[in-house]
Amino acid sequence: MDFEISGAQVKSMQKRGDAFVLLDVREPWELEKARIEGSKDIPMGDVPSRVQELDPDAHIVVVCHHGVRSLTVTNWLRQQGFEKVQSMRGGIDGWARTVDMKLPLY
Repeated sequence: MDFEISGAQVKSMQKRGDAFVLLDVREPWELEKARIEGSKDIPMGDVPSRVQELDPDAHIVVVCHHGVRSLTVTNWLRQQGFEKVQSMRGGIDGWARTVDMKLPLY
């Protein structure tokens, strides 16, 4: 499984009803600006202490603002044995520019 996935691919998975967890690792103030409905929100710094909230067998797509933090979390989760974790390329900024143009940019 690739380390990264595009926003368009994530949107297609949503439309098909595929089972996956959208893990948003941005800070609470960022979530107030814009968020993707249905995401599980765990700030990046809290992921190690809250990893038990995640299913190691689930397909997890990690999202942040631009895709840097999500790639870091993806790498860390894979090192912990989570094999089906991907980072959403471009983050919520890319999502707002290409998938949901009604979502505010920040």
